[in-house]
Amino acid sequence: MSALNTRKWGVLLVLSGAIFLEGIDVAMLNVALPAIRADLGLATGELQWVMSAYVLGYGGFMLLGGRAADLFGRRRMFLFWLTVFLLFSGLGGFATEGWTLITARFVTGVAAAFMTPAGLSIVTTTYEEGPERDKALLIYSGTGAGGFTVGLVAGGLLASVGWRWVFFAPVILSLVLLVAALVWVPKPQAAEPRTARRVDAGGALAVTAGLILIVLGVERASHTTAAWTVGTLGAGLLALGAFVAVERRTADPLVRLGIFRNAALVRANIGALLFAAGFFAFQFIVVLYLQELRGWSTVETSLALLVAGLDAVLSPTLTPRLVARFGNARVIFGGLLTAALAYGLFLRVEADWTYAAMFPSLLLVGLAFALAYGPLTIVGTEGIAEEEQGLAGGLLYTSFQFGAALGLSAATAVNVAATASASPGALLDGYRAALLVPLVAALVAAVVTAFGLRGGRRRQVAVAGGTGAEAPERLAAPTAG
Repeated sequence: MSALNTRKWGVLLVLSGAIFLEGIDVAMLNVALPAIRADLGLATGELQWVMSAYVLGYGGFMLLGGRAADLFGRRRMFLFWLTVFLLFSGLGGFATEGWTLITARFVTGVAAAFMTPAGLSIVTTTYEEGPERDKALLIYSGTGAGGFTVGLVAGGLLASVGWRWVFFAPVILSLVLLVAALVWVPKPQAAEPRTARRVDAGGALAVTAGLILIVLGVERASHTTAAWTVGTLGAGLLALGAFVAVERRTADPLVRLGIFRNAALVRANIGALLFAAGFFAFQFIVVLYLQELRGWSTVETSLALLVAGLDAVLSPTLTPRLVARFGNARVIFGGLLTAALAYGLFLRVEADWTYAAMFPSLLLVGLAFALAYGPLTIVGTEGIAEEEQGLAGGLLYTSFQFGAALGLSAATAVNVAATASASPGALLDGYRAALLVPLVAALVAAVVTAFGLRGGRRRQVAVAGGTGAEAPERLAAPTAG
């Protein structure tokens, strides 16, 4: 990375800023929800949709967003949807009715679904595959994770001043990033052929409907009847089945099904889904424990979780050295075992635990994120042809998004089922039961990714349309920094 020119550093700064923006946007809203409910007079069901609308937009349109970046230009898609993100985040800040805020959050989620895979694919096509790209991806992913942690603290502070600043702050950052992107992100050297711009409308409609229905079913599972949930999930699976049928017949598919022959990509996506499920479920239960049982304020809770932001420092510093020495698969496996250890330690939680007793788990969660998140991003995109980098990024972020939704829903369902009353003892029983969700998710993820350990320090490369053969000496070359 030391040999990178000024423009490459500028591109990385802009794109890291964009993923940081997405992280703080989600985290700040989480801690501002009580203030929003109090000011707008929202019922619990309506307040839940403030979060669910974003998840539906993000999870439902991610694959379409990733393919659109490949078909219509990564820079064009990134700039356009960053502008949409800016405008509708501002609209959320001016909302005086619940439906306005919910609509703004849905469109903001759609914008993130198009912007995020476009940004990731710009990173993977700007930097040469190998140590240079690995370091760039680790900085990129670490910045995104740091944004989520910083957002927890910033959201608490801004909400104490006024919840509307939770929406206005991303507008300011978006505007700065938009100007910087116009300067630093280069235009493509050659226009793509027009034949590559045909849209698989049938596939896009089917997969978007399927993903939205599944996300909707998962998000509403703890708020509605079992019959409604099963019906919604069933309809989503039928839509995905229709999507597969369409993709097999169309000449220009939205998702080339052959990409799933890349075993490393499949393992990375399954690992990402389970890792996100565990991470978000654990954080959700810890927040409930601190605020409901312990009575900590929003700001106190945010500051307590700040130690988990250690990953923002370790991802660009320690993780590249470990990847260079042990390979991505071993580092991911170690990160998942570290996560399982963190969740297991917190199972012993008591009603009067000191912060010192919680600290080891929170510290290990940050370390686990640093070890797993960046290398999963590398494995999920390496060895993929340049014209499918947007698709690979869309698949990866769809896995993260679905994992988060599944983990939150499962932890909520277990917590509700295991909590017999509102007494401190019953609440504690519910938290302990729900903490089994992240523990199981991390252990299953470790088992899945363990199949990649046979590759040792060699990269698991399966280039679409190519041989995937690369010199072991270059693939295992040490990373600078």
